Amino acid sequence: MSRRLRLLFTALALAALLWLLFAAAERALALAQRFLALPEWLQWTLGSVLLVFAAAGLSVLWWLLRPRRRRRPLPVPDRSSLEQRIGQLRERGADTGALAAELGELDRRRVSARVYVALFGEISTGKSSLIRALAPHAQVASDARGGTTREVGHYDGAFPDGRTLVLADVPGSREAGGEAHETLACEEALRAHAVIYLCAGDLNRSQADELRWLADFGKPLLLVLNKADQWTAVERDKLLARLTQQSRGIASAVLAISAGGSERYQRQLADGSTESVERQRKPAIEPLLQALDRLTAPGAEGLENRRENAVLAGLHQRTGTLEARTRAEEAERIVRKYARRAIVGALAAVAPGSDLVIQGVLATGLTRALAELYGVKVSDVQIEDFVQQAKLTLRTGSSIVLAVAGNALKAFPGLGTLGGGVLHAFAYALIFDSMGRALAASLAERQSLDQDDASARLKELLADAGGTRLRQLAALTIDAVRDRVD
Repeated sequence: MSRRLRLLFTALALAALLWLLFAAAERALALAQRFLALPEWLQWTLGSVLLVFAAAGLSVLWWLLRPRRRRRPLPVPDRSSLEQRIGQLRERGADTGALAAELGELDRRRVSARVYVALFGEISTGKSSLIRALAPHAQVASDARGGTTREVGHYDGAFPDGRTLVLADVPGSREAGGEAHETLACEEALRAHAVIYLCAGDLNRSQADELRWLADFGKPLLLVLNKADQWTAVERDKLLARLTQQSRGIASAVLAISAGGSERYQRQLADGSTESVERQRKPAIEPLLQALDRLTAPGAEGLENRRENAVLAGLHQRTGTLEARTRAEEAERIVRKYARRAIVGALAAVAPGSDLVIQGVLATGLTRALAELYGVKVSDVQIEDFVQQAKLTLRTGSSIVLAVAGNALKAFPGLGTLGGGVLHAFAYALIFDSMGRALAASLAERQSLDQDDASARLKELLADAGGTRLRQLAALTIDAVRDRVD
């Protein structure tokens, strides 16, 4: 376009803008005159409404445009209390070897005084190629499928000023069936002093979630767009702008590099045929080196507190998961024990009404045992109230219990013909198994004896005719009957 045409279009645009401004001003003056002509009470009413709408609009605008606050790291547990919890789990028979090894690795890296940097990201984003660029003499082992790293590898690298660092190449996330590898990657990221999060384009939802997860642990983080040579300058700038927006308050810096690596392309020969050629792309990682140098400038000692906090916070979560699983296993054993006692009690109940006494005693014992397991303090009155409410639920659902029990026994040849005593015993097994499972789930979630919640769960379990649980209870009933006969 010539210079005269550009000037003409500019002049036309300015004229159109001035016309719009004059039209808006004229319209505003007309509205103001009509507003002033209104009765005073109506002026106050309309003015108040307009003021409310204006305040609401400004509030929404501020909420959209306000700068994001930096995410606060997760609370860090005291190490001594964490070690005490791990010791208690070990005493209860839980496998705490991995947790103890994590504490040992924490101490080992502190003593080594070396800076650890983890490369994190989805599969095939170029992490191994970046390792080769940062540590040219490293031997990087990758799986044949998509060049995917299968385990954590450590490689010695160096900054231009001679400072050394340890690079951790971790398995890529979002690999089909690679949940165990993702766990390895996450644990190694928490052990590192800093993290380089590598991507090859715009962030998807799972990548954004991973960034927020790292930020929750307070990890010093660089968001790096790899394979930048595949984009035009305009496309690269737009990508960096979007990445900066997505990682605001999370990443210390957002930059673009090319880690190099090999690539294949088709070359046309003189005779018209083509051949596949592999060539090496030259890495361009200077912006990353500069940003990494600034990020790790405090050294291992200066970054150690944040690294230790991240490891301890991660251990706190892992310990909590193991505690929940261990409690659930112990709760399962308690419920099974009381279900067997209920079967034996039902078979032994000969006097009229004696089964109700047995039921009440066992329900009280079951409630007290599960409350103690989950560390919930309950009074005798609370236990009595819960048992009475459970009995009411059982009375109203007795027909369902017997129907489920009868149908289940039909699946076991010979057992269903042993008489009403066996049916009664199996019904008791179903009742106490359902009561125990409902109470354990409620205590685990609510951390209190919530009678309404436990009763609602009990009703659902009583009506559940799932085959696996009923087969287990039927087998338990068979064993109890055989033991009684023997």
